[in-house]
Amino acid sequence: KQVLEQVLRELQPLCTSEQQFLQKFFQLSHEPAELQPPEVRVRIVSSPVPVSKEPTTQLLSEIFGCLELELREFLDVCNKVHPFGCLQVLVTLSDSVFGIWGSSSAPPSAFLNTLLGNVLLLAKSSFNKYIGALCREMEEAKVPRGMKGGILPCVSRFQEFLAFSEEAFRTSRHRGQLEKAQLRLASSVFSSINSLPSANLKVNTDMVMMENFHHIHSFLCLKEIHCLQDKKREAKQRYREHLDKYVTKYLGQPLEKLTHFFDGVKARVAQGVKEEEVSFQLAYSKQELRKVIGKYPGKEVKRALETLYRKIHKHLSPEENLLPVVWQAMEQEFIRQYQEFEELIQRCYAGSGIAMDFTMEDLLGYFHSIPVSN
Repeated sequence: KQVLEQVLRELQPLCTSEQQFLQKFFQLSHEPAELQPPEVRVRIVSSPVPVSKEPTTQLLSEIFGCLELELREFLDVCNKVHPFGCLQVLVTLSDSVFGIWGSSSAPPSAFLNTLLGNVLLLAKSSFNKYIGALCREMEEAKVPRGMKGGILPCVSRFQEFLAFSEEAFRTSRHRGQLEKAQLRLASSVFSSINSLPSANLKVNTDMVMMENFHHIHSFLCLKEIHCLQDKKREAKQRYREHLDKYVTKYLGQPLEKLTHFFDGVKARVAQGVKEEEVSFQLAYSKQELRKVIGKYPGKEVKRALETLYRKIHKHLSPEENLLPVVWQAMEQEFIRQYQEFEELIQRCYAGSGIAMDFTMEDLLGYFHSIPVSN
């Protein structure tokens, strides 16, 4: 970065002094392009229509004929020094070039305008190609064999790019190219995470997606990148969705048969059976309900919750520290389910005297007796 800045910093006085000498020695007039404001000169550089060279520009082009080629080769070396080298080249070149064009000192020559415009276009092209390749790499990346969960390589790569790019562009006012790249990469990372259900992971897919969207949301909150605010909100939404799916999948396991029984009760009511008549259905009689409830004494429920906790602890990766969050969500949903069972008993089996073997207080005690690791 420092070497590139020094090279660019020395170009203007070099070309300017040579231009002044040529104009004085050969008594050449000032070129119209030199006296135009920066935005006009940019349009001249970007124009596909050939612009005829003035005498001074023609002489400078012959004197510095190899300069553009040498500068292109130097930028190519800079691009290869670091994995994100083309990003560093782009920000350094953009700031230097627009700084020269917007300088209040003697305006640069048309020759230097053209030279800087060409290498800046080259830097943008190299950067876009790199971003395109990185997007494809993320979208086509396969989950490492044997991976059991945790943060995906594409998410780590995305985080690394954001950290480096934000530091590189920290003082730059020319972020347009960077913001387009950040949005493209964010879309590619989201696409890669969304393809996980087809990856045949050895662990629960919703858990992996939950952790990775949570990770993205967390570091986007730290960086506060304006163009990624919508992606940050989307990541939070997707994290919550997969948390709910994960909780729902494992929620029924401690009370599996009881859950199936009351699912059947709700299905009969939804089909039009009156609540007070559900107990007359053979599969959902009072006797069957007592039989199912009898399989879940308090001590068995507590043991089942402890088993469930160990399973969740094994699933989640320690780096995201989501165990307390998931376990709290599991507790809240379990309590909601318990209350639903109680209400169904009161509505469909009123006056039967049937009740579950454990109370709400017992249930809260079971959860709080399990020490949750941070």
